[in-house]
Amino acid sequence: MSTPKTYEILAEAFLQEGVETCFALLGDANMNWATRMAERGCRMIYTRHEHCAVSAAMSFARARNEIGVATVTCGPGLTQVLTSLPAAVRASIPLVIFAGEAPLKANWYNQAIDQAPFVTATGAAYHSLHHPERMPLQIRDAFLQARRENRPVVLGVPFDLQNRPWSGGSDLPEPSHSIAPVQAPVPPHPEDIARAAERLETAERVIIMAGRGAYLAGAANACRALAERCDALLATTLPARGLFHDDPFNIGIAGGFSTETARECFAKADLVIAVGCSLAAHNSDSGKLFPEAHVLQIDLHPAAISQGRHSAQSHVRADARLGVEALSEQVKPRPPRQRSEALAEKIRTAPADSTAFQITPGLLDPRSVVDALEDGLPGDWEMVNSSGHCSYFFAQMPSRPVEKFHTIREFGAIGNGISYAMGVAAARPDETVVLFDGDGSLLMHIQELETILRHQMNILICVLNDGAYGSEIHKLRADGLSDAGAVFGRSDFAR
Repeated sequence: MSTPKTYEILAEAFLQEGVETCFALLGDANMNWATRMAERGCRMIYTRHEHCAVSAAMSFARARNEIGVATVTCGPGLTQVLTSLPAAVRASIPLVIFAGEAPLKANWYNQAIDQAPFVTATGAAYHSLHHPERMPLQIRDAFLQARRENRPVVLGVPFDLQNRPWSGGSDLPEPSHSIAPVQAPVPPHPEDIARAAERLETAERVIIMAGRGAYLAGAANACRALAERCDALLATTLPARGLFHDDPFNIGIAGGFSTETARECFAKADLVIAVGCSLAAHNSDSGKLFPEAHVLQIDLHPAAISQGRHSAQSHVRADARLGVEALSEQVKPRPPRQRSEALAEKIRTAPADSTAFQITPGLLDPRSVVDALEDGLPGDWEMVNSSGHCSYFFAQMPSRPVEKFHTIREFGAIGNGISYAMGVAAARPDETVVLFDGDGSLLMHIQELETILRHQMNILICVLNDGAYGSEIHKLRADGLSDAGAVFGRSDFAR
């Protein structure tokens, strides 16, 4: 039996971690490893751009609630992912990326760069694997780190080392999931709950704002029960939109995407209970959304300062579900005043935005388009909302549950929609995926339409085509400047 190459053993180490899907673009430093992964049964999804490989791995990880895996080559292959990496870091998405490195023993290699500073500048971790016998263990540790820290880990492996005959042992280390500590949910401290209950008892207009942490902790029903008990309304951050989609007192998204009704309710609130969410500039609308409210945060990592703002005045460190349940046990039920039939009817029927605009003949009001899509698209289809100007409109689809609505916007970059849709389609291959995007965003990576066709992904793409970069138009006009540099004309996507 011939001695295996090192890249074959590295592939086995990834498979040992349970990797079944990998998003890839091949080059000198990763193609042998990726080919071996495919030979061993890993589903390889070959994209047309490195950024899209990593972005697709991000949405795959979110949809599956597991570590996403991608591979790019060294040098220019790696530098192409420097937008997707900080997005994954800020969204707390665990990834392991096999990036390769320039050959160690080459006198000169035209794609060689010092890769670590590029990666660590994004907030991701970088590890050079230069000792073949230790590489399987380092791969296992990379998965441990990604899972523990909820961020990307990039592995650089010189491709001359990858092509050497394997010189280590025949046994692989235990997979990371078998040795990772099992962490029980953190209960709240009784004194913290007592203080929170006292604060809640004196409040009159309460809103419970849940984030993705509440969703992952299974705290939705606990939040509903607390809201009913203390006459509170329900809201979510954008990443958790749809968590309370079928509740009559759900006022929707908190922040810049809030409806007119939600803004009215938040403006009157005297207590906002933030459950499993950060209190960022977006979900507080830079502090303008609930200016009169005391903010109580229930979170595993509560913070007084978020994005330069004093975000919360009271804190309970706890698992989202356990914290809300404990608080609910300590407060007395009160009769409904805020939760009236009139408000429920207003939430159900009032438009998200009633501003009147003159619509140019031959064009469509995006609000009417989204209303039609909300009525016409099946409720069990997967929805992927891109970022940019268009994303506000598509977020106003109240019947869609959180499990079926996907969005990643933490770095503020457009051009990610098509790769996010590919990741969701790969994670849920039996489902129909609908991508909502803008023309500027879609055109950034429209080459991935070929990837979708080649891999037979079931994706419907809906484009709000305003022929421009919409956000920039608004900002330029607000500053009294020409918007000519943000206007491009409407591309004909049907041809």
